[in-house]
Amino acid sequence: MSPTYDVIVLGLGGMGSAAAHQLAARGARVLGLERFGPVHTRGSSHGGSRITRQSYFEDPAYVPLLLRAYELYEELERSTGRRIATLCGGVMLGPPDSRTVAGSLRSARTWDLPHEMLDAREVRRRFPTLAPAVGEVALYEARAGFLRPENTVAAQLQLATQGGADLHFQEPVTRWEALPGGRGVRVHTPEDVYTAGQLVICPGAWAPALLSDLGVAFTVERQIMHWFEPDGGTGPYVPERHPVYIWEDADGVQIYGFPAIDGPGHGAKVAFFRRGAVCTPETVDRTVHEDEVRAMAGQAARLLPSLPGRHLKSVTCMYTNTPDEHFVIARHPGHAETVTVACGFSGHGFKFVPVVGEILADLALTGHTAHPVELFAPERLLTTAAAAAPSAPGGAR
Repeated sequence: MSPTYDVIVLGLGGMGSAAAHQLAARGARVLGLERFGPVHTRGSSHGGSRITRQSYFEDPAYVPLLLRAYELYEELERSTGRRIATLCGGVMLGPPDSRTVAGSLRSARTWDLPHEMLDAREVRRRFPTLAPAVGEVALYEARAGFLRPENTVAAQLQLATQGGADLHFQEPVTRWEALPGGRGVRVHTPEDVYTAGQLVICPGAWAPALLSDLGVAFTVERQIMHWFEPDGGTGPYVPERHPVYIWEDADGVQIYGFPAIDGPGHGAKVAFFRRGAVCTPETVDRTVHEDEVRAMAGQAARLLPSLPGRHLKSVTCMYTNTPDEHFVIARHPGHAETVTVACGFSGHGFKFVPVVGEILADLALTGHTAHPVELFAPERLLTTAAAAAPSAPGGAR
């Protein structure tokens, strides 16, 4: 029989690696299980960069978590010596009443965050790579920037291992079950059956299978990241000159992009936000097609005159969306004594990774957290049938 752990962490991507690190740092006996290798490219925590920002258009309720995440990212860099966060500034662009602009301004004002409002002419003057249309405006945030997801996951796995966590890769979970009477959990893999007092599930795009009894209608969405070599080269796109940006056009279509973060030859990354086909991890098309590259190039050229230039590469990843696009972070409603879940990050979760790890460690070890997580309760999303039905043992079948 395998040893009994205090906590098993299912999934070691961004959120799971953060949970394993935080739990091990608190002295828990931790087992981490991951279906792929460390820092893999099959889920949602890859692609070289993720935007981070504090003037959060999705909801002001996220801002306290962002402020804590910034602190924890700094700690992660100091502890491991890895490059993770670069605060090159960011602009949220679009019509004044767009969600991107108006929502960002609302959060900035609610939390008294430093920011500037710029008209189209001022954006073009300060950031010549950008050419917003007359009538468009931007919120500029100096503390915005980008994170390196692969370095983040590697750093957290490093610290989890140093803290004594037992991390197993290439070992997918086939089934989990909460034992009766709150007596712990049992987790099945092709290699073994493990027991622990607590289970933390960070399944990413595998949420529909591994959390089938949660009652949340997750949708997995294929996303594409593109890299282009700008006309005239990447010199104007270095982080000292070119900010991260999110641009929403008059039709509500959003794109986002980055500086050329890895020097000449690596290009500038740009992507649509929420323009992907519904898929599963097993059916996702990982081939990027010419019409998809053309669509991205055409939209980017409307804002960035020196793009698309030359297409360099494209990579797919997956979003796992909830119906309201807010996260699920909570004790499992059907197994509240022993199971904690973190999922449905809906394409905007990576910037929260270290604070989510802190929250998950709180919930698994004490049953509660001082962080504001009321917005993320799964009960808000439960279908009538799921809410009325008795809870199942849990997990994939």
